Amino acid sequence: MTWLPLESKMFLSVAYDADKRTLYLRFRSGDVYRYFHFSPDEYQHFLRAESKGRYFLSNIRNCFRYERLAKLRVA
Repeated sequence: MTWLPLESKMFLSVAYDADKRTLYLRFRSGDVYRYFHFSPDEYQHFLRAESKGRYFLSNIRNCFRYERLAKLRVA
């Protein structure tokens, strides 16, 4: 699984595990969350979204089961 940097006010990077259908988001705060049952099509829609933050708020947050993984220090 490879982390991709994002140009976003909300996120630092994203990773996706297609086999497990799991989206990983690293927020600027340092929090890392994973979202379950996230389809490859939904991942592509997220990557193509003009605003990743707006897309997240409308289409991911409160729509998928999730788990907080870690809080990392942001340099």
